Amino acid sequence: MQAFELLQPADTREAIELSARTKGAAFIAGGTNVVDLMKCGVASPSTLIDITRLPLAAIDVEPDRLRIGALVLNSAVAHHPVVVEQFPMLAEAFLAGASPQLRNMATIGGNVLQRTRCPYFRDPAAACNKRHPGDGCDALEGLHRMHAILGTSDACIATHASDAAVALVALDAILEIQGPSSARRVSLEEFYSFPGDTPNVENDLRPGELIVAIEIPRGRAHKHSTYLKVRDRASYEFALVSVAAGLDFDGDRIGDARIALGGVGTIPWRVRAAEDALLDSEGDSAYERAAQIALEHAVPRRDNGFKIELAKRAIVRALETVRRGQ
Repeated sequence: MQAFELLQPADTREAIELSARTKGAAFIAGGTNVVDLMKCGVASPSTLIDITRLPLAAIDVEPDRLRIGALVLNSAVAHHPVVVEQFPMLAEAFLAGASPQLRNMATIGGNVLQRTRCPYFRDPAAACNKRHPGDGCDALEGLHRMHAILGTSDACIATHASDAAVALVALDAILEIQGPSSARRVSLEEFYSFPGDTPNVENDLRPGELIVAIEIPRGRAHKHSTYLKVRDRASYEFALVSVAAGLDFDGDRIGDARIALGGVGTIPWRVRAAEDALLDSEGDSAYERAAQIALEHAVPRRDNGFKIELAKRAIVRALETVRRGQ
């Protein structure tokens, strides 16, 4: 790890100003991602701007929304009574991620910004277009069992790592972002970038900008929801496939639906076409059709074709779980 300067701004404005004028600077909060990248030589910021003292750690419960400060710990979100009752898929997604120790350090703002766990990206000796554009991608012909089958390109097949981001995308979450000259609000679903020919561009966060909060609107399908994570072992493991699913019924018919996938996409993968296929159906008979639609554009490679069937079955199981819980 190379030497770096540590700055501790007194407030949010100072933090943003420091970032905007300091070349090679990076924000650090829990540090569970950026420090890992620094240790393995993938990230080498000249300056770390410590934002842990900023007033961004409140959870505000309002009649039409939940507003979560960017520095709220993952564990605090997972166990907050309103999240557990009104947005269970988010609580379950956080509890499915990492370990209790990491959840007690990591922040929700850092979680949505975490970078891929692709081993080729994290190995400076491997060719990786995400790390060094134009170098090539060793994952294409290497071991890629854990890699993406949706949203891929010839330049990158790395999977997005976050569990919580999958649930947040399904919940129509909105990012509140502050920059050097203005503030803006961005849908989390639109925040992430497909790899295309520029896999090094992962999201729409601009130089000097800081995520200050995440807003989640209340929705009909948000309360009746679940997060299903299928993985090789039961703890501290990344998803082979995960499903954030929510349903709301008008009598016996589905009036609202939410489905987003993890472990299969280069970004958290919202499948609106599958949601639309569920609307006005009577449930069970439509679950398999929705699953088929969700995976119809999958592009598997040699080692990860099994994810298509696994994802379909996981979608059906998650929807059945939600239906039984209503």
